[in-house]
Amino acid sequence: MIILADILGSTILFGVPLLLVALGGMFAERSGIINLALEGIMITGALFGCLFLRNANLVGWGEVHPQLAMLVAILLAGFVGALFSILLSIAAINLKANQTISGTALNQFAPAFAVVFSWAIQGRGQTTINIPSWIRITTANFGFAPSANPGFWETFIFKSFYLTTPVALILFIASYVILYKTRLGLRLRACGEHPQAAASVGVNVYKMRYIGTTISGFLGGIGGLAFTIAAGSSFQSTVAGYGFLALAVMIFGNWKPVSIFFAANFFAFFKVISSYSSNIPFLPKFENIKSSSYIYQCIPYVVTMLVLIFTSKRSQAPLAEGQPYDKGQR
Repeated sequence: MIILADILGSTILFGVPLLLVALGGMFAERSGIINLALEGIMITGALFGCLFLRNANLVGWGEVHPQLAMLVAILLAGFVGALFSILLSIAAINLKANQTISGTALNQFAPAFAVVFSWAIQGRGQTTINIPSWIRITTANFGFAPSANPGFWETFIFKSFYLTTPVALILFIASYVILYKTRLGLRLRACGEHPQAAASVGVNVYKMRYIGTTISGFLGGIGGLAFTIAAGSSFQSTVAGYGFLALAVMIFGNWKPVSIFFAANFFAFFKVISSYSSNIPFLPKFENIKSSSYIYQCIPYVVTMLVLIFTSKRSQAPLAEGQPYDKGQR
């Protein structure tokens, strides 16, 4: 039961960055912009969020106010991600550049920038940014002493509980409300389906697409920090392809917030299963196969390809995604 609680808690932990980044991709594509730069946005957001946590730990302020420091790091990661996404907006909206190539270029730029910036802050050759341990929310934060033998619920809730989880839940609800219950969401969706029709009733398509990619960058930056926290105790100038996995989650979720929520946790479950494979007794061990541990590490990506193969025909992407908007076109 404890292993089950651990697996479920870890599923939520790894599902959070997938959810946030996939929602970010959804906002961009709903406005008509293909955001392949999610990987790079995650890296830049995680870079500055982790640097803030590191510095807060060095001066001692973070340990005194751990969750306040974590909240500031989350907002900083989102802000930096939004700024980074403006580069994609300029290329795709103003310059009408190929959105796929623009996103790929930003993905290549981000890890190199992270390495150089880490060297500038920490000294040459020091690319690892350590994350302090006090960011985790424990029973002590609620005034309870930790148990010597934690049970199911304590393991499930508190072993992998960070502020990014409730923040992600709030942002998920906000995303649904914004997309379907507000005028802004209606205009965003209109710009992604038929921008000329939206412009004919007075909608500023350029502005809406800037807003869509900026929201995408904000969510992607927070998702990058959430992934770094989930993956370990340090930032390594990479997010291990999670940005592309989030794109698969977005497609599987059919560009809809609720479907994306379930898709994110579905993929995260297989990610966690691959990590806990050695502790699950009924799974085969492949002891006679050299480097058999890599078999289970492939599972999340194999599942991703299989799911996309069987669901891509039913996916309904926004009709105008990836198409530069031209005012004179009808």
